[in-house]
Amino acid sequence: MSIPLPFRQRSRRAERDEARADWIDERRREARIVVADVIHHSDHLLRIACNVLVRHGETPEEREDARILLVVLEAKTPGRRNHHNQDPEVER
Repeated sequence: MSIPLPFRQRSRRAERDEARADWIDERRREARIVVADVIHHSDHLLRIACNVLVRHGETPEEREDARILLVVLEAKTPGRRNHHNQDPEVER
């Protein structure tokens, strides 16, 4: 005989999944705020926000828009990714 649903304790897995979903929702909300106010935030923070939206955006349009903004940010600072990996002797 099992305990009726209203009195059954929730499993730890369900609690963890709910907490994770809440955490992702909050990060998504923060990312949208950053992207909406693009003028007042650094490129680094915009990249982080766009990466969150690319991975966790609710709609395909939102994910695609974030991906496009990432491309625009990368075009703004060309060579940013390879700068840290270059050999110092090659730069001379």
